[in-house]
Amino acid sequence: MADASASTPQRIALLAFPGIRAFDVSVITEVWGDDRTDRGVPAFDLHRPAADPAPIALRGGLTLTPDRTLAWLARADLIVVPGLDDHLTPAPAPVLDALRRAHSRGTTIAALCGGAFTLAQAGLLDGRRAITHWNLTGLLREHHPQVTVVPDALFLHDSNIWTSAGTAAGIDLCLHLVRTTHGAETAATIARSMVTAPYRTGTQAQFIERPTPRADRDEDALASVREYALHHLDQPLTITDLAAHAGMSPRSFARHFQATTGTTPLRWLIAQRLAAAQKLLERTDLPMTEVAGRTGFGSEVTMRQHFAGHLGTSPRDYRAAFRQPTGRSPIAS
Repeated sequence: MADASASTPQRIALLAFPGIRAFDVSVITEVWGDDRTDRGVPAFDLHRPAADPAPIALRGGLTLTPDRTLAWLARADLIVVPGLDDHLTPAPAPVLDALRRAHSRGTTIAALCGGAFTLAQAGLLDGRRAITHWNLTGLLREHHPQVTVVPDALFLHDSNIWTSAGTAAGIDLCLHLVRTTHGAETAATIARSMVTAPYRTGTQAQFIERPTPRADRDEDALASVREYALHHLDQPLTITDLAAHAGMSPRSFARHFQATTGTTPLRWLIAQRLAAAQKLLERTDLPMTEVAGRTGFGSEVTMRQHFAGHLGTSPRDYRAAFRQPTGRSPIAS
């Protein structure tokens, strides 16, 4: 986890080569390419390195103009590989070589959607866990049997390599990478400007089926429950409590909740408690015990265990890295 107070802008490389998807290029550019310093977001140094300086044709009549050579990857803190229009398109050899060198240096590399195929071509996913669009998992297994393809997740990491599922999951991964480097508040500010959800956990299902009108009614009831829970995070909420608020039995509630959200009520609740705790740690000087109490963890020990398990850090280290300047208003409990 990087120090959010570092004065040098984080250097992001959008790896450019023929065949990459325009949507993923847009996502990467939207997250790291827009100047939001007036809203407290740190400056980013985003560039488009490529093996060839010629403009790259993208689907839909668009073009992408590289602005750096592949040598710039040696300076990058993060390399993001867009997905592909044709997922079996071979990446240029210089691109694959540059990815291997970057990985050997320990540079963090992230692939959106079918970008996992590019990393697999470079041999970077051999013996690693990876995810791609749910409709491409079989293809990835077939062409790269040495990769451990995870059947259903939004994004995941193995060592310093991240992969994501398709389309919107690429947004989730990019925001998650911002969150782990610059804090939850920065990620939330970017998400608000993009009018997208600020936090979806990587373990959430890729897609959700709602085959009947009854499922839509259940979704409305569960949306009310989620709103209720977010306003009562400081309380010791249980599945029984939430089920009663939805007018369902606990078993039926748990089943419908996972069917409509792609995750379990407990995992969702822990994720929301963590997000609320991150904001309090960033925005306030509240004691750890009060942060734990306001966010429903009950004790500092429990909060510390969840921070370690989900964020790989402690609440104190998180605050030291991401504490916002004074003058910010604390969030409501």
